[in-house]
Amino acid sequence: MTISEATKLSPPRATSVRPLIWIGAITTGTVVTNLFAPQILVGLIGRSLGMTALQAGLISTLTLLGYALGLLLLVPLVDLVENKRLILRTLACAIVAAIGTAMAPTPLILLAATFILGASCAAIQMVVPLVASMVPPERRGQAIGDVMSGLMIGILLSRPMASLIADSWSWRGYYLTSAVLMTVLACALARALPTLQPAAKVSYGTLLRSFPKLLREEPVLRVRSWTAALVMASFTAFWAAVALRLPDVPFKLDAKGIALFALIGVAGAAATPLAGRWGDRGLARPLLIISHLMIIGALALCAWAGVLESRIGALVVLSVGTVLLDFGITTDQTLGRRAVNLLRPEARGRINGLFVALFFIGGAVGAAAASAAWSFGGWTAVCAVAAAFGVLGFITDLVTKTGSE
Repeated sequence: MTISEATKLSPPRATSVRPLIWIGAITTGTVVTNLFAPQILVGLIGRSLGMTALQAGLISTLTLLGYALGLLLLVPLVDLVENKRLILRTLACAIVAAIGTAMAPTPLILLAATFILGASCAAIQMVVPLVASMVPPERRGQAIGDVMSGLMIGILLSRPMASLIADSWSWRGYYLTSAVLMTVLACALARALPTLQPAAKVSYGTLLRSFPKLLREEPVLRVRSWTAALVMASFTAFWAAVALRLPDVPFKLDAKGIALFALIGVAGAAATPLAGRWGDRGLARPLLIISHLMIIGALALCAWAGVLESRIGALVVLSVGTVLLDFGITTDQTLGRRAVNLLRPEARGRINGLFVALFFIGGAVGAAAASAAWSFGGWTAVCAVAAAFGVLGFITDLVTKTGSE
């Protein structure tokens, strides 16, 4: 018996979908901050605990590595374990890990706690497909877009929010704040989430071994994961380098100015609900083409901003380019999510885990490419490399229609 035959989702109880979408958006946006906040807190944590440069560098790395393993090892349980119970228990682990990180007395304990916290943040990818499954296919893009708007806002706010909390309190205060917020959201989810019981009769090992088969059999998953990885590479390359560029002329921003500039990117999250709705109306293909062209044009503007003499003009042009870049990236991400969540309902946990794991690989490639480009040619080279990822996405649009229906 195949997994497709053995796994059937039992119908969920009746639930009010709109409040669930709102809670899902807030939850994903709150939990995801734990993945990116360490990038801004690493210096404070390292000095506080007397960590070596190598140990401090492992804080962000282990958080993201834990998340990657959570995507591959925990999210597939969605296809095997009752979803509400799984989400709440994973969130409980995240809360305990956040408290453990805040209270950590030694570098070793802190690194272990951040790894567990990263793995537990995989709850995000359990919430998104569960919410999507609560609405009919013709409205699924809208629901995913609404939840994804919370996720993108969380990603963009994570660094400035962590910086502001740490300045007002301490880095430990950030993790305690995160634990409190996740506790409140876990209580809300306990009331709002429907029960969704898969009827899989296969083993956990069989689920994990099905990953390569899913990639082989689902061209939509392959294509949309590919373009999602490309745009995530553009996103990571830009945001990894822009903090290095903003202190210099013509921008001349201090630490608080850089934190405020990061808030500009939040405007790009407005694209997620719009992209979801338009995707439901059959406009996914033209929107994907526009999104990748927007990424290319946005990065051209950002490169131009770096050579302007006027400080105000440079900041305005860079801000416009940043908003357009985030619009393009979130549009591709939302439409990709919509496409893969219309695939096999019995494999939605594994499909979402694969999708996100693959685009996070793209993010890692983008960060590495930005580092090399910055060393080779500075800001202009970074923008060129980030735009090249958008060009590859546009070429993909021209040669295939897979997953753009």
